[in-house]
Amino acid sequence: MAQVEEEYGVKIHFSIEPEPLGTAGPLGLARAILGKDDEPFIVLNSDVICEFPFEQLTTFHRSHGKEGTIMTTKVDDPSKFGVVVNLGTTSQIARFVEKPKDFVGDQINAGIYIFNPAILKRIPDGVTMSIEKEVFPKMARDGELHALPLAGFWADVGQPKDFLTGTCLYLTSLQERSSPLLTAAKDAPGYTVVGNVLIDPTATVGKDCKIGPNVVIGPGVKVRNGVRLARSVLMKGSVVKDNAWVKDSIVGWHSSVGRWTRVDNTTVLGEDVHVSDEIFVNGGAVLPHKSVSANIMEPMIVM
Repeated sequence: MAQVEEEYGVKIHFSIEPEPLGTAGPLGLARAILGKDDEPFIVLNSDVICEFPFEQLTTFHRSHGKEGTIMTTKVDDPSKFGVVVNLGTTSQIARFVEKPKDFVGDQINAGIYIFNPAILKRIPDGVTMSIEKEVFPKMARDGELHALPLAGFWADVGQPKDFLTGTCLYLTSLQERSSPLLTAAKDAPGYTVVGNVLIDPTATVGKDCKIGPNVVIGPGVKVRNGVRLARSVLMKGSVVKDNAWVKDSIVGWHSSVGRWTRVDNTTVLGEDVHVSDEIFVNGGAVLPHKSVSANIMEPMIVM
């Protein structure tokens, strides 16, 4: 943490729940930190991905001067979500409607907020409380909550299949912005890049590989010769050996995939998992520090 503090010029504090306190209770627990002055603070759900427009959010929040701002995102089927309903054509939130049967709007809570410290008065100490169900409706009733629609992509990445979808959205966003982070075909000597691919500069890729589309290769990863990768994420320090095939999967930190092995169908290898040569893993969720030496033909958890 000291390294991160020095790199970004920030001070990091940890507030640890003695027991689960819901989505609002932890704010009360961190009252001494969040309420030390009158400056607003940002709250994020840790399982969402987007472009995180913090400057825009902060400017908008200060412009209306109320207690809180929620970022919202548009969905195709609002009936599956809790919908944010604004007051007329204003940004002020009038109410929330949970899984509406009739159309009332298509904006839902994106899990990105900014609050004035005054919100802490609504959250008692040591109480388990839901910010979505117990705090936000009262703020809306008091006219203290506004909504800012989020531009660009957004995804909940709390599950492996959603993490892979979110990765695809992120890579597409990089491509739309012509980001130099993406690996171009001309930067791939001896192997082929297809579509959007992000390769860390410290990773190595062998000859005759085909990488992409929608692949992320992390720091220190070693991809050996003849490997095929598609719609997958390889975490730091992992190894994919000769002629292996990895698709729609996540290879965890310091894990390895054997020669001529196939990993597919939202397989997740935890940290330090080693799959033997010539193995088929079809939708396996393998917990850390395990070895896989037999085929996994149907999706299952390996403990």
